[in-house]
Amino acid sequence: MEPRPSLVAFLHRYQDLATYQDSHINLIKWLLIPSSQDLLVYAESIESTLRAENTELAQRVHERNLDYEDATRSRRELQQRIHALETQLETSILTNEQIKNSNSYVVVLIDGDGLIFKPELIQQGLAGGKKAAYALRSAILGQCGPHGNEIGVLAQVYLNLAGLSKAMRRDGCLENESNLKDFTLGFTQAKATFDFVDVGHGKERADNKIKEMTKWHLRNHNCKQVILGISHDAGYAPFLDELFQEDSVQHQITILEGVPVVRELRAIGANILNLNNILFRSEKLVDRVSESASSESFGSPFTPVPATPVVEHNKPATPTIEMKPVVPAVPAISAVPAFPVTVPTPPVVRTTATTSNSVASIDSIGSSEPQTPSSASAASTSTPAATTYAKAIKSATPPPPPPVIKLPAHTKAALQQQPSSRASHKTPNKPKPVPWNPGPRGLDPPLQVSQSVLDNLKKRKDSNKLCNNHYLRGPCSKGNSCNFEHNYKPTKEELVAIAFLTRLNPCSGGQECDVDDCIYGHHCPSVINGACTHPYCKFDKEDHPPGTKIKAHHKGSHDR
Repeated sequence: MEPRPSLVAFLHRYQDLATYQDSHINLIKWLLIPSSQDLLVYAESIESTLRAENTELAQRVHERNLDYEDATRSRRELQQRIHALETQLETSILTNEQIKNSNSYVVVLIDGDGLIFKPELIQQGLAGGKKAAYALRSAILGQCGPHGNEIGVLAQVYLNLAGLSKAMRRDGCLENESNLKDFTLGFTQAKATFDFVDVGHGKERADNKIKEMTKWHLRNHNCKQVILGISHDAGYAPFLDELFQEDSVQHQITILEGVPVVRELRAIGANILNLNNILFRSEKLVDRVSESASSESFGSPFTPVPATPVVEHNKPATPTIEMKPVVPAVPAISAVPAFPVTVPTPPVVRTTATTSNSVASIDSIGSSEPQTPSSASAASTSTPAATTYAKAIKSATPPPPPPVIKLPAHTKAALQQQPSSRASHKTPNKPKPVPWNPGPRGLDPPLQVSQSVLDNLKKRKDSNKLCNNHYLRGPCSKGNSCNFEHNYKPTKEELVAIAFLTRLNPCSGGQECDVDDCIYGHHCPSVINGACTHPYCKFDKEDHPPGTKIKAHHKGSHDR
């Protein structure tokens, strides 16, 4: 019996479907699974890639190991170098301290035109100069405490020797000018580091040297203290005020007092050392010869002035050595913390002090030679100054006529347009007064100043102030280093005002000034109706007409 056609057809169809399914599976297998050769190629490529990456990683690890070893070695070398440098630094610090303290010294800079040694020392000439040098050195080292043996002392005195000799002759405290010269030689010969320097005639020559030397020594670490003999001169106040802007400098500067310290210097707050009991005179020089001559010419009686300094009210005289603390408890010399300092005590003024006592006390200082009776009697019996004054008055000749003063062209042109400020007033029934002649140079030409212009110039402060030398005698020799204004263009009235303000400062040469175009005053220009109207006049009494009433003195530098 034959199968039914439908079943056979179904079987054929099933077989076809199975065949198609197998082909489909084979196709998929062929697509998904490569051949054995392709698989080997693929595996080799993967292996080479992995080997390359492994080699690179191994190289990196090797390099990192080398870097680590190098860093370790460098760190150890750096530690060794740091240790060596620390040791070297400690050694350098110790060496530097030894160098700074090996040649420690104190320098004394004295303006000899104002800080004057005692006349009894100067009269001894060469021997007196040596005694003064030894006494000054002993007094300075006495302020250094236990370290005095380790410190050197340098002393330099700047002065106009000829001008000081004349001024001391007029004061009556010097009979022979050769004694002063011998005194300077003795002072210089006593110690290799002590010098008298004659700067000659000229304004502020000694001042400039002292200022420059002060700056030089302050820059030297071996210099422990700078002692300045400038108590008489207010012109040093701006210089010290500028230096004291640095705190370290304030303890390195001491003012050596002869005449009482002027108000401007005292206001700065510097340390003050007073050695008037053994070395210096406390009174200013006075032109007693001119005073006596002027008194005789005006009919007033002349009273001889003794050679022994007269003790004035509130002024120290030449006393016996009796110490009493009257100076504030400020260390006179404050070099470094390692050097303790004691404060000197100035002497108490005794009106009964004599020259012989002063000589005896000074002779006992810094001198290994005993004092003989003849030398003591010679020092105690000095020739009275009245004899010298009398001879000077009897042999005095009338003063020469005032010289013709040559002023710069621009200043002269401005002055010629100003009318004279001194109008001649004829008073009937009164004799014409004798014209006052201050000395060989005579009176400065009068100036008439506009008050408004003068007030405007006074308003300028500090570096805005006009340079007197530049505008009156210019150009200024200091150039860009000058602290005052040079670029301003003053009018003719302002030039006259500048000349007027400049004349308020005394000329260092006074009436002996031979500078034709000198811009400073040679007599007080502020005298009106027999009275000085300046509140703090810088001129001496002899620079005013006889009998002038003076309010107060504010004395500056004077080379006379």
